[in-house]
Amino acid sequence: MQQALSIQELGELIKSTLENQLDPTYWVIGEIADFRQAPQGHAYFELAEKQGNQVLAKIRCNCWQFTYRSIASRFESLTGTGIKNGMKVLAQVQITFHPVYGLSLNVKDIDASFSLGERARIRQETIDRLTKEGLLRLNASRVFPQVIQKIGIVSSPTAAGYGDFINQLEHNPQGYKIYHTLIPSMMQGNEAVSSLINALEKVENLKERLGLEAVIIIRGGGAQLDLDCFDDYRLAAKIANSSLPVFTGIGHERDETVADLVAHTKLKTPTAVAEFLLSGFRIFEENLGIALTRLDRLTRQNIKLADNLLHQQNLRLKTAVQNRLTLEKERLNAKKDRIKANLSTNLNTQSFRLEQLHQALKKAASQQILSNGQKLEHLEKSLKSLDPKAILERGYTRTELDGIPIHLVKDIEKGMEILTVNNQQKIKSTITDIKEL
Repeated sequence: MQQALSIQELGELIKSTLENQLDPTYWVIGEIADFRQAPQGHAYFELAEKQGNQVLAKIRCNCWQFTYRSIASRFESLTGTGIKNGMKVLAQVQITFHPVYGLSLNVKDIDASFSLGERARIRQETIDRLTKEGLLRLNASRVFPQVIQKIGIVSSPTAAGYGDFINQLEHNPQGYKIYHTLIPSMMQGNEAVSSLINALEKVENLKERLGLEAVIIIRGGGAQLDLDCFDDYRLAAKIANSSLPVFTGIGHERDETVADLVAHTKLKTPTAVAEFLLSGFRIFEENLGIALTRLDRLTRQNIKLADNLLHQQNLRLKTAVQNRLTLEKERLNAKKDRIKANLSTNLNTQSFRLEQLHQALKKAASQQILSNGQKLEHLEKSLKSLDPKAILERGYTRTELDGIPIHLVKDIEKGMEILTVNNQQKIKSTITDIKEL
């Protein structure tokens, strides 16, 4: 049986084996995670290898104060930003093992040029993908009015660029008014992409209610690697598919981000975006002034031309009226002569016809009066035969119970008093017997 080792002995064995069997240092590629800097100046983090969102491997790292200060200074001078989470780096490391703290990597150096090259490679892959999917210039096809008056702004409310943009927008010398709504978003860091996408989705939801005509994405400049979020495919695709035109003023001078490439219009700074929006008002006013001047000139020309035409038309109309009056006068005289010739004949004929009609009407009226008199006499006899008094005179009587004809009373009982009326008398009697028929 092999002799058992203590935990400390096993740790020392592992340490000595690693030191004897491995090279003093290795260059490794990994993504920085869980980065933190101790008060003493040391840096602690993990280097991880990922496939999509899945972590395939990770290992704990440390970089001691003196080394980290040198690496960080050189890295920032070359890239324009400090070392932080999410960066993919090429690091020179020494593998160490401590019996208490276990396996870790002691970082000796970080190649800043690799980080810049890796960023450029990822950026180009994103551009190629957007081009293949037809998204690169999709947003450029969105139509917007020459004078944009309602905008949604995606920015950090504390960003200097946002303050400059609003100041220039609201204090323009001409007093142009642009209604704006801020949709706050993070503009750098690990959560910036998700925050920007959420902000653009909010713009889509507010578009109809607020009548938005464009989206403005602005920030106040910054280091090159601070702009990495604007090279992200997900954000670029969101901008490309926006139903509103997107204008960017991210505030950097050296390179275009992918967000700039897919946006409708890219401007260098937030103030340049404000100037672009205000220029639409000025161009519109200038074009309107030119159009009004042309309209005034054309109006004067048309008035002069209309006066000449009116004068010519008046002369033609006067001649035509005179000719027509002469012709109509001749026609009227001819008709007058014909009327005089036929008038006496027509009058005699009409007098004879009127006399015939008069005699016919007199005869018809006499017949109608006679017929109507006979009808009235017949109706009078019918009415007299229906008179209640006439019925009573023929020997009939009328019997009532409380003013109601007896045949209409439903419940008749003995002892009830009834009234019988004949031609000459009203007789009251009491019911003593009732027999059903």
